[in-house]
Amino acid sequence: MKQLKVALFDLDGVVFDTEPQYTIFWGKQCREFHPEHPGLELEIKGQTLTQIYDRWFSGDLEYARDIITKRLDAYEATMDYVYVEGFETFIAELRSYGVKTAVVTSSNKAKMESVYQHRPEFKQLFDAILTSEDFSESKPSPDCYLRGAARFGAAPSECIVFEDSFNGLRSGRAAGMFVVGLVTTNPKESIAELSDCQIADYTNFNYKQLNELWQVI
Repeated sequence: MKQLKVALFDLDGVVFDTEPQYTIFWGKQCREFHPEHPGLELEIKGQTLTQIYDRWFSGDLEYARDIITKRLDAYEATMDYVYVEGFETFIAELRSYGVKTAVVTSSNKAKMESVYQHRPEFKQLFDAILTSEDFSESKPSPDCYLRGAARFGAAPSECIVFEDSFNGLRSGRAAGMFVVGLVTTNPKESIAELSDCQIADYTNFNYKQLNELWQVI
């Protein structure tokens, strides 16, 4: 049998059920700066801040970047960082089987400081935490997940990615890794082609099930 060595987790929508809060935040910004484009906050789900700014806040709206960044920093400092249901039990089980765990997120170090303040135990759940400062290219580039694998000296075929956004799922796919899609952000049918299996949360998912699925790929 193959040995599963590394589990790589995106953050928002995968570790924390924060996507509804971000939808509220971006809904306010989009209504203020792009009233002509209702529902824009849904279109930008899963995109990095740089991608959002480059596409929607350039030219005449470039001035809004500093405004939004300050608002976002303040918002993230007071967010509720609630774990996706069953996550803590699931990751503890992975580690009990010797699987290394890492967060691979497009969030920056400043955001992570807010996470650590609200969740002091967070760092103890993972063997490594990689943020946007650790990558040269953003998702959907595979760079972040390849670097995550390299952190543990593992081959892509020995790693599993947990993702929820389209860009994140494409990143895991491009890295040549087994991809578990969380349906916390997008419906199951929309992410099925980009993931090897889909789960709503971790309550009915365990190491044995994961390993069986991974072994046949």
